[in-house]
Amino acid sequence: MPWYLEALISIPAGLLLGNFTEWWFHRVVLHGLGRKRGTFWSFHFHEHHRNARQNDFYDPCYRRAPLGWHAQGKEAWALIVASLLVAPMIVWAPWLCLTLWYCAGNYYFTHKKAHDHPDWARQHLPWHYDHHMGPNPQANWCVTKPWFDWVFGTREYFVGKQQDARVTS
Repeated sequence: MPWYLEALISIPAGLLLGNFTEWWFHRVVLHGLGRKRGTFWSFHFHEHHRNARQNDFYDPCYRRAPLGWHAQGKEAWALIVASLLVAPMIVWAPWLCLTLWYCAGNYYFTHKKAHDHPDWARQHLPWHYDHHMGPNPQANWCVTKPWFDWVFGTREYFVGKQQDARVTS
């Protein structure tokens, strides 16, 4: 298959797979396994969510060293390990592998920027803002794009609604 056809198929497939992976991982691992205190994944639900709720979406922990053994470091390490696990695909599906690496990096930097700049997140990632600040943290699992929240019906709207404390009258 010519490289451009492979890229035409693999890049969209990688973007969809990356978005599904963030939806699934967030829902099943971070909010499933992570709800139990003391587990490796509990940092997300018990530290990150607490910080976001207490600080109007801002998470000061993103100011720490990115590869430390703390909530944001574990997030970065998980993305690095996932990227290493798909690395062998570079031989037989290079465009797919490169797209998944892009998705991992995009997830980390988008998530970090969102929690460093809550007003930016509220405007550009309302689905993620809704996940943390809305009444139901068991919805809106996607961070970068809400695609699989739409597919699985887990997108719940909060930003701009009457119960949103930031709605101006």
